[in-house]
Amino acid sequence: MEITEENVVEQLFKKNEKALFYVVDQYGGIIKAVMKKYLGNLEIIQDECFDDVLLLVWKNMSAYDPNKNSLKNWIATITKYKAIDYQRQYKRFLQQHELEDHMLIEHNSVEAHVVENMLSSETEQILSSLKKEDQVLFLQHYGEQKTVDELAEARGVNKSVIYNRLSRGRKKLRAAFRNRLHF
Repeated sequence: MEITEENVVEQLFKKNEKALFYVVDQYGGIIKAVMKKYLGNLEIIQDECFDDVLLLVWKNMSAYDPNKNSLKNWIATITKYKAIDYQRQYKRFLQQHELEDHMLIEHNSVEAHVVENMLSSETEQILSSLKKEDQVLFLQHYGEQKTVDELAEARGVNKSVIYNRLSRGRKKLRAAFRNRLHF
C-alpha cells in the first residue's frame, strides 16, 4: 500500500512501518529544524533525539487527535519537548563534570563560542576517546567550521573518507557521552 498524506495517520495507527518512513521523508526536515533550534550543532545528541522523536510518534499515535492539530504540528511539538529534554540532560552532564560555562550550547551562538573559546580539559578528555588524527579532524570541522571539501583536499583523500571518519567519531563520542552519563 502506498502511503500518502491522506492515509499516513491511519497507517501509523495500524503500525505500518512504511508510514514511519513516510514521516521521515515528509517531516524529517521539520524535525531537524526544531532540534537545531534547541540543540544547536550538537549532532551527537541530535541523532539520538531524532530517533527518540520517531519512537514517540510510533508509540503515542493514540494521543494524536487530528481535530486538534495537524500531524506536522503534532510532530513538531513532540520534537520541541524532546529537544528541550535533551538540552537539559546535556547541560546537567556539563555541570556534573564542571565544564566551563562557555561550552554550554546556546542555540544562536554555538559557532561563536566554539571558535572564540578554548576547549576545556574536560572536553579534551571526552575527545581523548578518539585517535589524535580524528581529534584534529573534529576540532577543524566542528570548531573551526572547515567544510568536508576543505578537510578532504588538505589531507589528499576523498570526501567519503572524511564523512566516514566523522561518522565513526560521532559514534565513539556518543558512546563515551552515554558512559559518562551513567557514572
